[in-house]
Amino acid sequence: MSSEKFYITTPIYYVNDNPHIGHVYTTTAADVLARFHRLRGERVFFLTGTDEHATKILRAAEAQNREPREFVDAMAANWRKTWERMHISYDHFIRTSDPEHVAAVQTLVARLQEQGDIYLDEYEGWYCVPCETFFREGELGEGTCPDCGRPVEQVRQPAYFFRTSAYADRLHSYIEEHPDFIQPEARRREVLAFIESGLRDACVSRKHPGWGITMPGAAEHSVYVWLDALTNYLTAAGYAEGALVRRGWWPPDVQLMGKDILARFHATIWPALLMALNLPLPERLFAHGWWLTDDGDKISKSRGNVVDPWGAARDLAEVSGVPTRVAVDAVRYFLLREVTFGLDGSFSFGGLLGRFNADLANDLGNLLNRTLPLIERYREGQVPMPGPGAGGLEEAISASREKWAQCLETIDYRGALEAIWELLAAGNKFVHEREPWALHKAQKEVELDAVLYDLADCLRVVTLLLSPFMPVVAEEIWERLGLTAAGVRPVWKDAEAGKLPTGLQVTAGQPLFPRVEIDRALQRLTAEAEKAAAPPEPQEAEMETISYEEFRRLDLRAGRVLEVEKVAKADKLYRLIVDLGEEAPRQVVAGLAQDFAPEELLNRCVVVVANLEPATIRGVRSHGMILAVGEEKPVALVVADRDCPPGSVVR
Repeated sequence: MSSEKFYITTPIYYVNDNPHIGHVYTTTAADVLARFHRLRGERVFFLTGTDEHATKILRAAEAQNREPREFVDAMAANWRKTWERMHISYDHFIRTSDPEHVAAVQTLVARLQEQGDIYLDEYEGWYCVPCETFFREGELGEGTCPDCGRPVEQVRQPAYFFRTSAYADRLHSYIEEHPDFIQPEARRREVLAFIESGLRDACVSRKHPGWGITMPGAAEHSVYVWLDALTNYLTAAGYAEGALVRRGWWPPDVQLMGKDILARFHATIWPALLMALNLPLPERLFAHGWWLTDDGDKISKSRGNVVDPWGAARDLAEVSGVPTRVAVDAVRYFLLREVTFGLDGSFSFGGLLGRFNADLANDLGNLLNRTLPLIERYREGQVPMPGPGAGGLEEAISASREKWAQCLETIDYRGALEAIWELLAAGNKFVHEREPWALHKAQKEVELDAVLYDLADCLRVVTLLLSPFMPVVAEEIWERLGLTAAGVRPVWKDAEAGKLPTGLQVTAGQPLFPRVEIDRALQRLTAEAEKAAAPPEPQEAEMETISYEEFRRLDLRAGRVLEVEKVAKADKLYRLIVDLGEEAPRQVVAGLAQDFAPEELLNRCVVVVANLEPATIRGVRSHGMILAVGEEKPVALVVADRDCPPGSVVR
């Protein structure tokens, strides 16, 4: 990896729903590496963002009866909020709807068209909308997507293709010659086998749905979502006008992703695109495993079994009594300690509580809760001069420091955390063996000073090494050690023994990680969940009433329907022109298309809410609402039983 800069990316995430544990896992892993390299004084560019042009996003917006732009704006804000809550320190949040990105994609596609790497043909095959992926017949399950298990759709349409196959041999050779390019090794072998099975040209367009980036020179086509998404890594690094105009960041040092999007996209289409553009390939692609349920199913939005890490943090805060920001760090710790990065793992709240007690309360909490109160008791809260005999933990600090750095260089989060916990074990053993209370009783003050200093110094190094994983917890311990008040910042060069300033005023405070009674906590949360899920007890219905003055605010008018036509790309919507006796007829959008034929509406005298605030629905301006009978779907229109002039008041 470069010693001057560090460029790390996550995939950009579909915004058809809110983040779940898989997204938080990838992004937290990237955040730890970004913080690690910042700690070492390097220039860091940490990129994440949202993928906003997928078909499933358009359908999600339709389901909420919202314009796509309005929908993605709201969802992107939710994702930013989640990253803030989960202590993610990204440097740039890219959205594929950003004008800069749209321009970069169209520039890239136009260049590939000009040099013959993108060509027009016809696509016929199977397509999974939730996964935004095309499949061959042999790749399917029993008519279902091999990734999410949902039904696939038969597609046949003119489409543009990228000549991925033209780069297959070159890509295969590159992967063989650069063993660190794709990790872990098992994923690398899978990618090589995937290429050897026959790398076909990638379909990079689809029939334009009205939302997405238009193919250059082909207004009826939009750029396929994966080509759109992969280009984001170039956009953020300054790709414009066919070149990287902001020099210094390319290529990425590490690109993290789930294993399901490695072979088909990040390890084949993506490097082939870069080869076609004559750009350097990323230094490393690392594909991690999945989080599974207790039944072994992948946790994902498409499977409907998501785990909300923010919700888990709030539950942990509730049962443990720690602040939510501390509970968030505990969740971050669990995700990267519980399973080796690259393998699959199972998530359970019981497992999270187990780690909280065993690792955070017992080990980290134990050293913290022993050391600082001892300094308060024996040295009035001030870190003493080390004096002769200090340095009893120097070897343990050095060993943990080196192992920790080596593990993070190789993206071994679990190993890095184990290195910290080995230092914690050495610190707790040191307390037990040196017995500072006995030294005080025996009036061996010089030895006591040395022991107290070594313990506080050990805590300082632990905190420094822990800071990329648990930034809020590290800040809290740093403050309790008196380092914050003294203006001391955590930096890599100080991750060695003997760097703790003396005379610092420490504050023990309340235990940072109180032990949790796991069985009682699980019973409590289960009872609360069952109560929340239980149907409400039947009660005598009480209809909400309104005043006569509130009713009078409604301006209900008789209107005659003059025109009816479907709204483009909206199965449920009609655009109606209605005469309300005004100077010009009104345009109204109504969800009647699946239940009423146009001839059932033409010339009918309907009832319209005339003073309803105008709105834009699927790009069509609507001014008014036509009344119908039915809760979930219209079953009958509210109409006059005889002719009446348009604009007549309904009362």
